[in-house]
Amino acid sequence: MVWLLQMTASSDTTIEDLADELSSSASSQEKTNFLIDYLMAQRGVVLDFLKTLLVALIVYLIGRHIVKFCLKLTRKWMEKHEVEISVRNFIMSFAKVVYHLLLIFVVAWILGIGATIVAVVGSAGLAIGLALQGSLSNLAGGVLILLLKPFKAGDYIVTAGVEGTVQSIDIFYTKIITLDNKVVMVPNGTVTAQNITNTTNEEKRKVLIDFMVSYDTDTDRVRELLFTVMREEPLLCQEEPMEVVISRLAPVHVQMQLRCWAETQDYSAAVAGMNEKIKKTLQEHNISIS
Repeated sequence: MVWLLQMTASSDTTIEDLADELSSSASSQEKTNFLIDYLMAQRGVVLDFLKTLLVALIVYLIGRHIVKFCLKLTRKWMEKHEVEISVRNFIMSFAKVVYHLLLIFVVAWILGIGATIVAVVGSAGLAIGLALQGSLSNLAGGVLILLLKPFKAGDYIVTAGVEGTVQSIDIFYTKIITLDNKVVMVPNGTVTAQNITNTTNEEKRKVLIDFMVSYDTDTDRVRELLFTVMREEPLLCQEEPMEVVISRLAPVHVQMQLRCWAETQDYSAAVAGMNEKIKKTLQEHNISIS
């Protein structure tokens, strides 16, 4: 019988010894006894690992509450200093990722694999960077949006083929609510690479309404009637200049344009109201429009 059958497992017994014993010609009873002896010899190591695992679990559970507390403090600090809502949402998204990563690294160091994780991340940095190229671009785009401020939460914008109200600027995406109440998540990198039209950035917007009349229409009469309409419209800025001009001579019709100003929040209602009043007023005076 080989020497392995004569020995009892000790703390010096290696995993290779165990593998040799289990693959030897010894009986099942002898193999079982050797396995039990080996496990008993390793009980100190196992207990130490279980203690470390328990500590790591406790730290993780406590750490989750600490992360929530830190996020709450971060939010309160920004609210106290009246940080703009779009910046606040972006920082909260970023802080959530950073706090959780710190917690993961702390737990990893307790388990003794922190250095390994750092080494793996470091050696795989290039691959990770290439894999996350799009995400990093979106992160950089979010930072640019917050720094340059082409728009903020609550603004109505047109960009990347999407039109609507900005609900939030997150770490990777800008959330836009369309007029028909659809939620569109546009990558920040795409937004910063496209033209951005912010229709609510200024306090006032110019109302431009085109309409056509026939060549035999008295344009002076049209101008007089529409000036009266504009002066009676409460949604228009009466202190701003108002015009009714001939903007183009088409082959069959004369194109005219009404020009006035409205507060940005009243713009849509002002345009709709003026369109209706132009049609009604000209029809009441037998002036055909097309």
